[in-house]
Amino acid sequence: MVAQAHFVKDIPAPTPEWAFAAYQKIRNRLPQPQRQGATRSISSLSDIAEDFDLILFDAYGVLTVGERAIPGAAEMISALRARGKQVMVVSNSAGYPKSIMMQRYSRLGFDFTPEEVVSSREAMLAALPRRPGECWGAMAEACFDTSDLQCDRLQLLADDPEDYVKADRFMLIGSGSWTAHRQGLLVSALRDRPRPVIVGNPDLVAPREAGFTLEPGYFAHRLAEIDGVEPDFFGKPFSNIFELALSRIAAPPPPERTLMVGDTLHTDILGGNQMGLRTALMTGFGALKGLGVSQACEDAGIFPDYVL
Repeated sequence: MVAQAHFVKDIPAPTPEWAFAAYQKIRNRLPQPQRQGATRSISSLSDIAEDFDLILFDAYGVLTVGERAIPGAAEMISALRARGKQVMVVSNSAGYPKSIMMQRYSRLGFDFTPEEVVSSREAMLAALPRRPGECWGAMAEACFDTSDLQCDRLQLLADDPEDYVKADRFMLIGSGSWTAHRQGLLVSALRDRPRPVIVGNPDLVAPREAGFTLEPGYFAHRLAEIDGVEPDFFGKPFSNIFELALSRIAAPPPPERTLMVGDTLHTDILGGNQMGLRTALMTGFGALKGLGVSQACEDAGIFPDYVL
């Protein structure tokens, strides 16, 4: 997996402290919580499982770190199923198609069905405007299939300035090969002619084996500083991905019987809180690893129901 910190020259390598501060800077562009939790410490999800019928899991920092499963995560999912709980993954993962995502989960020991995995890519595709003949400029990885994006004309953005000029719209889904130079081309093109920007992954960072990587949301929020540019985000903490997940259940349980489990205050917990769901913050592997959780909650004004 490519480490991305060196692509942007004006920031250090992302750390939990840096990531938290970066999220705080864009707080005004995120939804407001509709409820707040009591931030009660628990030792395991099994302690509270009987209070919930549906449990939604973030992926990175909760089930996996990069391409490695967190020890015990697959067993936890199996134990919850054995207790009659419905489980789903709700992930800001837009860089590759659903088929690749399912292969990855299977390889790591998880038994999720396709209907149980909801990605921000799917949320984006559900709302993607269909305008025949338009050219989409895409921040995406050339190594992955893009046929599911269903764009008449899709141009992967690289180092040719003309590709940025001719695009009618922009789609930001995968930043593994994005560079400062490419970000500069995109900024220049949008300053010259503002155009719609669709963001399939609102995350600023993601935890990987070697540290944090910068994600499409980081670059998208920089674009939001350009006059006339208002990126349209799909994924947590925005409601669209939760609405898609709940639409797959014939009779969704009430919000107080639904738990969102995540590692990031500004995406997973804020997203769950603004939907009225109960929330649990995991701190051992993801965005808040090593930080003081109580102070982080106070500073962000975002409070989960549970911390483990």
